[in-house]
Amino acid sequence: MDSGAIRRGLALGVAVLTTSGLLALTAPAEAHAAAKPCAGRKVRTLTFSTGMVRVYKQGREVCAVTLAKNPGPARTMSVSVQVRGHRPVAYKDKRVRRISTPLVYMGHRSVRVKGAVGRGSVSSGWIRY
Repeated sequence: MDSGAIRRGLALGVAVLTTSGLLALTAPAEAHAAAKPCAGRKVRTLTFSTGMVRVYKQGREVCAVTLAKNPGPARTMSVSVQVRGHRPVAYKDKRVRRISTPLVYMGHRSVRVKGAVGRGSVSSGWIRY
């Protein structure tokens, strides 16, 4: 193989890697924007003065999303799901619109869901689904 063929092969390889890298950077943002915040069906909505927490269930897993009542400037938001007998899966960050947990396996146990936007908050107490 001559050096020109090797250079053309390397150039083609670099072009393919660059294109796939650019596609990988843009695809997750588009997928996230169109994706539902939690999988499953909505089973409960907990409202409070500055927002609401929606609880979703899929099989034996549960997920929660805290939504701001009036999206505006970024403010502290939090959400947590705690399965009875386990530590809570909690997230807290400065956000504009929403924050969510991943699906959490609950088996046949009760769960407690909490959420907050700014100074407003809510706690569900122990719920059995």
